[in-house]
Amino acid sequence: MKKVILVSTGLLIAALLVWIGLGAQSARQHTDQERLQCALPKEGARAPHPGMVWVPGGTFEMGDKENPEELPLRTTTVVGVWMDRTEVTNDSFAEFVKATGYITGAERPVDLKSHPGLPADMQQAGAVVFFMPNDLKAGGQVTQWWRYTPGANWRHPGGPDTSIENRGNFPVVTLTFEDAQAYARWKGHSLPTEAQWEWAARAGQKLAGQDHTQPQQANTWQGLFPVLNSADDGFVGLAPVGCYAPNALGLFDMIGNVWELTADRYTANHAEPTTTEQIHPKTSPLAQRVIKGGSFLCAPNYCMRYRSGARQPQEDDLGASHLGFRTVLSSPPP
Repeated sequence: MKKVILVSTGLLIAALLVWIGLGAQSARQHTDQERLQCALPKEGARAPHPGMVWVPGGTFEMGDKENPEELPLRTTTVVGVWMDRTEVTNDSFAEFVKATGYITGAERPVDLKSHPGLPADMQQAGAVVFFMPNDLKAGGQVTQWWRYTPGANWRHPGGPDTSIENRGNFPVVTLTFEDAQAYARWKGHSLPTEAQWEWAARAGQKLAGQDHTQPQQANTWQGLFPVLNSADDGFVGLAPVGCYAPNALGLFDMIGNVWELTADRYTANHAEPTTTEQIHPKTSPLAQRVIKGGSFLCAPNYCMRYRSGARQPQEDDLGASHLGFRTVLSSPPP
């Protein structure tokens, strides 16, 4: 009996390894066929703020009941604001860099005084990059699919051997909070607060708890994360902006594609007060910001944060290949 069990277990493990290998191969083949651009609806000739849509103010129950950090539900009022209709793209960020000569955090030397004891590879400039594993060990350690990659930055989001050539319409990624703020200030904009972002994502849906189903009109993970992505939504990894239907306000990709930075410091739950300090103090290298919306890596079996009320922390000075942003502008309504 023991021999039968051992043989059966061995066959199951072998089958799983083959399945994982085939999943990775299928993902690579599918990526080669994915679109590099999606057509956005034309804006009116008299649009007050091109590339932005008006988000009327309102009152809603902020938060959700899926995870402790989303509680308690909190009655929140936001004023109207203009918001980028898409995530900031590589092309848009490139304009900023060309105009200002800005160097992003992932391109600068690592501040070893603020981060003592880092392993050798993390002492080099870079960012955190997702890799679909070819095998998977028990325990679920995220280091099996997340790697700090020296040389990864907004121009080379997957590492030094990758490029954004022909990917100008993709969300810019691997940026830090400071990078996003610098771009926003250059535009005369700011980053949205958590409440502004969540209200805009709901597009008038005032009550929490109504958007838990994995969305069809969003770039998320279909299949068993992190080993098999069937790409039913058309993409294995990042998608160009605007490939899915917008929400009722005309905002694209509020859910899925990339996580989006907000101006708010991360707190353990909604009972704790939040602040919107623009740059964290140098004495606090571990400061975190709230990120919203989930990414192309969110699946029902993992993360499940493709919800407007979901939230997650992100280190202020660490870029990642699934993290982007959009901006807001305080200006009179149309």
